Amino acid sequence: MGTAGAYKFAEDLIRELTVVFNGDILTDLDLKAVIREHTERKATATVVLTPVDNPSAYGLVETESDGRIRRFLEKPKPEEITCNTINAGTYILEPRVLDLIPTGENHSFEYGLFPELLKRKEAFFAHVPARTYWIDIGTPERYLRVHQDLLANRVGRIHLKDRRGEFDSATAAEVDDISIIGDDCQIKPGAQIINSVLGPGCFLEERARVENSVIWPHTRVGTAAVVSGAIVGRGCHIGRSAVVGPGSVLGDKTSLTDYTITGQSETQ
Repeated sequence: MGTAGAYKFAEDLIRELTVVFNGDILTDLDLKAVIREHTERKATATVVLTPVDNPSAYGLVETESDGRIRRFLEKPKPEEITCNTINAGTYILEPRVLDLIPTGENHSFEYGLFPELLKRKEAFFAHVPARTYWIDIGTPERYLRVHQDLLANRVGRIHLKDRRGEFDSATAAEVDDISIIGDDCQIKPGAQIINSVLGPGCFLEERARVENSVIWPHTRVGTAAVVSGAIVGRGCHIGRSAVVGPGSVLGDKTSLTDYTITGQSETQ
């Protein structure tokens, strides 16, 4: 249905001001402040913007001095860059916006609805929050970065207090204070877990080492194996002395034989 088409599909359930989020972002946005500004401006629609270091990789949003949206520039060339604010994937929409979206058709916010709002000269505003955490989780690199930011409490309004499930760990194992360990994990003597997330039911054999990584449930890491800077899916088996290096992504039920090396490992 497209982004706006999916919103239109829920029309029968929408009778009031609606907040729409992209599902692939993490942010500590002060939503009350956005809604308050939207209401004070008597806006038809408000788009939250965020500044980025590399604007050419995104679609830019130019605004007027009063916060009204002037225009959208999709992935501009370097000479076309006039600002560094991009669409942050959060919208505040009045119910009447639904009338501008065709029924039963694939329709986009970015390419369909928003240009129509500009064309009609609707009260279409931007909200640029101050010092808000925002990241698009759409690549493995950023997915890992999100976990590391959460573990380090770098995301405002989100603080992880309960980082330990009920699991079995040998006294000789080393687990740092910031890592998250799910229920029913087993961690054998000499194993090390550093700045990482282990889902429920993971098994680390003797001297296995996991650092700066995310391991999904029910994965087994063999004796003396190393997982570093990697994402490991559900139900995987990493063999004895295998090395899963930075940048590696293992899909569910991947099996690595003993002494396999993947990714950018220091041992290569």
